[in-house]
Amino acid sequence: MATGNFVAYYRVSTERQGRSGLGLEAQQAAVRSYLNGGNWRLVAEAVEIESGRRNDRPKLTEALRLCRLHNATLIIAKLDRLARNVAFVSNLMESGVEFVAVDFPQANRLTVHILAAVAEHEARAISERTKAALAASKARGKKLGGDRGKLAAVRALGTAASAKVRGERATARAQDVAPMIRDLQATGASLRTIAANLTAREIPTARGGLVWTADGVRRALMRT
Repeated sequence: MATGNFVAYYRVSTERQGRSGLGLEAQQAAVRSYLNGGNWRLVAEAVEIESGRRNDRPKLTEALRLCRLHNATLIIAKLDRLARNVAFVSNLMESGVEFVAVDFPQANRLTVHILAAVAEHEARAISERTKAALAASKARGKKLGGDRGKLAAVRALGTAASAKVRGERATARAQDVAPMIRDLQATGASLRTIAANLTAREIPTARGGLVWTADGVRRALMRT
């Protein structure tokens, strides 16, 4: 039984199909049938008129933005509506958005497991190559370890890298919510009023909270 927020993504291959609704109505019917029952909310629907071989899909990009904005799951009628190449699926996974295909609900979990298995294999290969390099250095008589200065430098780099990642995530979140904030600004709303509006709509903050403040809105704008 479906629960939570959803953003539907429909794709038709040609402009004529987009105008006539051929294939689109079937996709919409499949999504609504899947969502029938349960505690769910269809936040938005996006219709893409594109070729399945292309990755530059603006409507899908917008759908992913809305998913992140509303903490929603991307729902599609058929798996082939989403992608036909591994690179595209990888980009989808990197977006941090969960997705479900009506005709193959297990695809989400299966895809994640496959990608995780590939990443694990690569990590293991890197580890083995590193161990082999250290063993070779030791065999040549090179002293390993004992350099606290270098260790501190490595830790400092790790801390800086973590801060950079957090900053990039905050910026990405700000870019997702910025259009909504600017629309509210255009009506003359103050930062405090905008914060109250985002809180009422249950739009998650960059840290995952549901309560916005005027300072939080200001920081989001500064990152865009």
